[in-house]
Amino acid sequence: MNAGVAAPVPYLLAQTDPFQAISDFLNSPALRLVFQLVVLLTVVFWLALVYWTYTDASRRGSWHIFWGVVAAVFPFVGTLIYLIVRPPEYLLDHRERELELAVLERELRDQVHLCPNCRSIVEKDFLLCPECGWELKKPCVNCQRPLNLRWETCPYCEAEQQRTRQRES
Repeated sequence: MNAGVAAPVPYLLAQTDPFQAISDFLNSPALRLVFQLVVLLTVVFWLALVYWTYTDASRRGSWHIFWGVVAAVFPFVGTLIYLIVRPPEYLLDHRERELELAVLERELRDQVHLCPNCRSIVEKDFLLCPECGWELKKPCVNCQRPLNLRWETCPYCEAEQQRTRQRES
């Protein structure tokens, strides 16, 4: 080979501009279609988040219109902020839990007996309050079972009862 003669450049490399291939790819209809699909899916996802934020806020008893507007005005970030500050439970779950609690309190109130004088917890068979000595029930004169103070006849043995007075504390 001759030192003074330049080596021949391949024909394809000499004729094409490397930036032209990139420009052709960026201007291709396929890439434009993919870009439009990505934008469409992003908008659909954003609108779905707005709808989810609105409905979730209404189920949780929060300001659903306010949070829907925040999610619409601030895409993706509004929903993220709502997720951080939203109430921890649904409104119906909260109401259900409060009803269960009320039922349990009522059952407990029916099972626990309190002294009418000092409000101490007493057993249902106690004759006297162990705290203040208040007469809770009276023993039957015949069978000695605890009876309500107002009863004049024992329901267990049918014995007539004597009238007693409440003890003073």
